[in-house]
Amino acid sequence: MSNIKVIGIDLGATNIRGAVVNNNIIGNIISQRIKSDGSVEDVLNDIYAVVDALLQNDKASAIGIGVPSVVDVVEGIVYDVQYIPSWKEVHLKKLMQERYDIPVHVNNDANCFAVGELYFGKGKGADSMVGVTLGTGLGTGIIANGKLYAGHNCGAGEIGLFPYIDNVLEYYCSGSFFSNLYGLNGVQVFKDAQAGKERALELYAELGNHVGNAVKMIMYAYDPELIILGGSVSQAFEYFKDTMWQQVKTFAYSKTLERIKIEISELENSGIIGAAALYYDNQK
Repeated sequence: MSNIKVIGIDLGATNIRGAVVNNNIIGNIISQRIKSDGSVEDVLNDIYAVVDALLQNDKASAIGIGVPSVVDVVEGIVYDVQYIPSWKEVHLKKLMQERYDIPVHVNNDANCFAVGELYFGKGKGADSMVGVTLGTGLGTGIIANGKLYAGHNCGAGEIGLFPYIDNVLEYYCSGSFFSNLYGLNGVQVFKDAQAGKERALELYAELGNHVGNAVKMIMYAYDPELIILGGSVSQAFEYFKDTMWQQVKTFAYSKTLERIKIEISELENSGIIGAAALYYDNQK
């Protein structure tokens, strides 16, 4: 991998975080609260402020940006960005390239997670892989033939929207599971599970069944060699792994079951490093 410095930008619901990434080494992280209810220009200026600050102290050959939205990955246009109402259609790549005069790559945040794992995490060397982010929602990124596959409309892997029981899959298979079904705070349930409280452990066991069904859907749809779980809920893996595997083992094809690998992400600052990894994926 070349010794190229890339700025990775993780645009979230309330904050933007960025750093210069040199291979898998992350420099100083700059974080800034964004005016999520502001105008298109307000949020753009928040992004510019972070990138400007990073470039004051370092040089970079490219910029990668992960956003919680559907993206035209060729033109770098983002549509209907979650939690930022004014961002209905923003030509982010064009605006950034005009300002900084270096290549800019834009993609969905779940795709960034997957490509970050491919180049810097447990997915190194994988030919086919699915990265799954279990957080407030359920996001997935697809690696096929050693490269990110985003689909024609950057919608490949949106299994969280598959119909499931009486709703969609991410209603049951995400951190929102606890509030959706039981009106409980997921952070508190996690703390209770750590304390060994029986009810919390029962809830995680129930969640594990749903996660297991999500894994089976991924296996039937994509047949990957590797699935990597990330996001805040993956930190509680020890509490739902048994029931997850019980469900996974009902998969129809025994040989596939023997070969599938499921790992938990160990990447720190995966949103930043995954955004930077877009540069490497676009060199293929």
